[in-house]
Amino acid sequence: MSRASTPVIDPVELTRDLIRIPSVTPADEGAMDVLERHLTALGFTCRRLAFEGPGGEGVHARIENLYARRGTASPNLCFAGHTDVVPTGPSDQWSSQPFNAEVRDGVLYGRGAVDMKGGIAAWVAAVSQVIADREPAGSLSFLITGDEEGPALHGTKRVVEALAAEGELIDACVVGEPSSSQQLGDMIKVGRRGSLNTWITVHGKQGHVAYPERAANPAPVIAKLMARLNDHVLDEGYENFPPSNLEITTIDIGNPATNIIPAQATARLNIRFNPSHTGDALIDWLNREAGAMQAETGLQITLEHLCSGEAFLTEPGAFVEAVQDAVEAVAGRRPEASTTGGTSDARFIRALCPVLELGLIGQTMHQIDERVPTAELETLTAVYRRVIETVFERL
Repeated sequence: MSRASTPVIDPVELTRDLIRIPSVTPADEGAMDVLERHLTALGFTCRRLAFEGPGGEGVHARIENLYARRGTASPNLCFAGHTDVVPTGPSDQWSSQPFNAEVRDGVLYGRGAVDMKGGIAAWVAAVSQVIADREPAGSLSFLITGDEEGPALHGTKRVVEALAAEGELIDACVVGEPSSSQQLGDMIKVGRRGSLNTWITVHGKQGHVAYPERAANPAPVIAKLMARLNDHVLDEGYENFPPSNLEITTIDIGNPATNIIPAQATARLNIRFNPSHTGDALIDWLNREAGAMQAETGLQITLEHLCSGEAFLTEPGAFVEAVQDAVEAVAGRRPEASTTGGTSDARFIRALCPVLELGLIGQTMHQIDERVPTAELETLTAVYRRVIETVFERL
């Protein structure tokens, strides 16, 4: 493809096209087709990777994913993102229908405008500008999933596993999550805490409250165990990370009667942990605490665990500095390197290469009237173009 024939993409119009597709996770509804069409026109070789399996709440899901690459030279700079969006909530509370992608007074409204169809469109537009100007010094790639807002079982995680098995090399990756806090480019995410969910069940014996010797009450046991876990100080923090925190999210007995000792009690907790820990180490600790309580009380205690991501940190270096320099050159501010927030698909990509997150202001993501000023989409496109050029100069 000659540079003269390279289409230059309008980030606002591509964002609108993507918003008009109601790709509420895990549905794709043609969002990947739109991206594939644009990327093919830009000279990318596109691969669709669809994976199936159990989704959230036991629902079977088929997830559409896309890996596209242009060029064979190193370095390979990847952009990662997701086309799936969260549900809209009550559509009658929106000032315009959430998938109409209306622009009013210079602001684009719609589900996914910020998180993160706008970021995807801006990177595609930036790539089109780079290619139209001159042939890039390395390769450009896209890793796009339809399973980020859901369980994330059959999206980026499985694509990363497939690429690693094939020996595909990615040198650095920018995830287009809405990382900015108050002003565009004021923050990038260079790491994330890990997340561990644990379900705890204490098995007792039902009986009459007037005859406690004939029963085994699990309620005080689970209360004591949860208090012990809650009082434990996991750590005092880690470089660039706050202290890890354990939060009890529910304690349930479900006993409708006033004169029955219940047969079992359950609880759930979540631990957001910094790199002082691994998921496996925390699971071992929880199992030991439960085992000690079981030995102490004589009641059986069972645990189930799900670690949805390990903690990670992309250390300062050429890649992080290149991105910070590029943002500062365009936006006039040097982004803070932060590890705040929840989890993102960067937790999977870090197995392949250094990764960071850079995108729009996240104030309205997941809200009614999610929106982005069209001028910010244009600015983000300029930032992304400078990022691409700077990274290729330095890696």
